[in-house]
Amino acid sequence: MSDNNYQPPKVWTWDKSGGGAFANINRPVSGPTHEKTLPVGKHPLQLYSLGTPNGQKVTILLEELLEKGVSEAEYDAWLIRIGEGDQFSSGFVEVNPNSKIPALRDHSTTPPTRVFESGSILLYLAEKFGYFLPKDPAGRAETLNWLFWLQGSAPFLGGGFGHFYSYAPVKIEYAINRFTMEAKRQLDVLDKQLAEHRFVAGDEYTIADIAIWPWYGNVVLGNVYDAAEFLDAGSYKNVLRWAKEIAGRPGVKRGRIVNRVNGPLNEQLHERHDASDFANNTQDKRQA
Repeated sequence: MSDNNYQPPKVWTWDKSGGGAFANINRPVSGPTHEKTLPVGKHPLQLYSLGTPNGQKVTILLEELLEKGVSEAEYDAWLIRIGEGDQFSSGFVEVNPNSKIPALRDHSTTPPTRVFESGSILLYLAEKFGYFLPKDPAGRAETLNWLFWLQGSAPFLGGGFGHFYSYAPVKIEYAINRFTMEAKRQLDVLDKQLAEHRFVAGDEYTIADIAIWPWYGNVVLGNVYDAAEFLDAGSYKNVLRWAKEIAGRPGVKRGRIVNRVNGPLNEQLHERHDASDFANNTQDKRQA
């Protein structure tokens, strides 16, 4: 066990120097830090996001809808650089008072409808366009079971395991062990479910898969935290089978690179305003 003699004070105070990788943006209060109006593009759906796992959920769904021929799902995706504090602008806080990406504004309604929290956005879009959410009550309930499972579980994977394994300024054995155990337990839950079904909620591809894949699929495929070996990802054979199948879908291939600012340049599309952007505006093309 790591040596740690820290004792909490009676009243916690904010120490900006001790926050590790995100010290420059984390703060214990809400609300805007500066005035800035969000841009609005040509489509009714305006997305303000970053290509993190939570951001990928929404762009994957939008691209899957477009793959289905739903032209009304065309969208503008504006880049929110959370490391620079874009999420604390007055315009962004108007859309999401919690200052977290992704945030969506639907201008097809009067007044425009704001939708925040990634799970809420997935549900809103699935209901709006009638895809990726079963119509029968049992199928709908099972899909929502797994959607909300993800919303409750992913913070343990990202803010827990991912943070202490990859981002924390010091390696704390207790914290890494605690969250590794939980991450592996969750992977085991998924593996057992996927042993019985092609997709997470059954035999139909749904918003449950779209929500879960950017987190757990990316982890077992080695795309986040560089932790696949540490977690023994190969032992979760059903999760790997599912993750690889999802990764091969055209809508997923496009959606996962929207608003992405890291990785290979040909997998970074900082902003998306038209389908042609995937061919013409990825960072490798822009820097050529």
